[in-house]
Amino acid sequence: MNNRYITAAEAVKHVQSGHRVFIHGSAATPTPLIEALLQRAGEIENVELVAISTFGDINWKTDAIKKSFFLNSLFVSANIREWVNSPYGDYIPIFLSEIPRLFENNILPIDVAMIQVSPPDAHGYCTLGTSIDAALSAARNARIVIAQVNPLLPRTHGDGHIHISAINEFVYHEMQLPQVNYSDGADIAVQKIGEHIAGLVEDGATLQMGIGGIPDAVLRSLTNHKGLGIHTEMFSDGVVPLIEKGVITNEYKKIRPGKTVTTFVLGTKKVYDFVHDNPSVAFMDVSFVNDTSIIRRNPKVTAINSAIEIDITGQVCADSIGSYQFSGIGGQMDFMRGASLSEGGKPIIALPSITAKGISRIVPMLNPGAGVVTTRGHVHYVVTEYGVVNLYGKSMEQRARLLTSIAHPDHREELTQACYERFGK
Repeated sequence: MNNRYITAAEAVKHVQSGHRVFIHGSAATPTPLIEALLQRAGEIENVELVAISTFGDINWKTDAIKKSFFLNSLFVSANIREWVNSPYGDYIPIFLSEIPRLFENNILPIDVAMIQVSPPDAHGYCTLGTSIDAALSAARNARIVIAQVNPLLPRTHGDGHIHISAINEFVYHEMQLPQVNYSDGADIAVQKIGEHIAGLVEDGATLQMGIGGIPDAVLRSLTNHKGLGIHTEMFSDGVVPLIEKGVITNEYKKIRPGKTVTTFVLGTKKVYDFVHDNPSVAFMDVSFVNDTSIIRRNPKVTAINSAIEIDITGQVCADSIGSYQFSGIGGQMDFMRGASLSEGGKPIIALPSITAKGISRIVPMLNPGAGVVTTRGHVHYVVTEYGVVNLYGKSMEQRARLLTSIAHPDHREELTQACYERFGK
């Protein structure tokens, strides 16, 4: 195997003008391959980069790179947010569950897939490590696969095995994975939201958590629960102590009982060490994990997702600040709908009542240009630090009154006035 390794600069010579290149994401972002590719700016042109969520510094702000590369992102992470919102990038709105279909049905045919893998085992199988998501589909459908082999990438169980015969070029590069600690700096509002949501979680429930501090706050409040299961698009450090304490057992799930099911993980070394060669954690293709028809078969699916703002009728914006693309649709609707169809399920939208600047997140109308990720027809529970309301089956005016009741006290008067102006009472 060693004699097959080449440099990153040599490997990315496969990329030619007019190619579409998939970039593996999250904790498995192959930064050395990205850097080597961008260094070819001026030599190649009209290269489209496709990614879901990447980590690491990406220096794209040179005239040569802007001329040679265009970023078409399927989910917007912090490191490429400015790029996506520039004339040299764009965003594709799509459910996370449906991204593999783009590659498989040649809607976005992939010329080159740049991935990061764990070293091959005795049988020649590498794994996609911490991020299976849509990378598995991209690798299977790309004409050329370039793999960064990293001995520090966890070897994971599930769908993400890829044989060396399916990889065209190997680049050996040892590097630490990016670390994110979502429990750091959790404020009082987030802690209170976590406690409220924990009160909604029943014993034997199947949990899905989105990204951020709120899911970790929820998990810290679940230590007295029993028989919980995990079927989620991602998880972080907060799941680990609950598994170790026997709170999460996965015993009541109908889909992969006994297994913690996910499609990627992102956190600190603690969670990366936990998933390494751990047969109790199943990393599955996102088209399976986020399939609503699969999700709904689990009992008491409790889906916890965040929002940027919500209007008084229940429309949830979770991907943009006005017309500025901040993140993406991701898997929110996959799980909100799946939870609502699950027996005893609870779809939950959780958000602090105000922004860091004191602006209300519960608003009369969404900001102009804001995207609706979860429609008012899909919304059930909404949680802020001031309480919990259930909008399911409620009229427009009832929703407005309920949401006003959990808004920040400083903004309730203006929301009450907005209710009066809209509904005349």
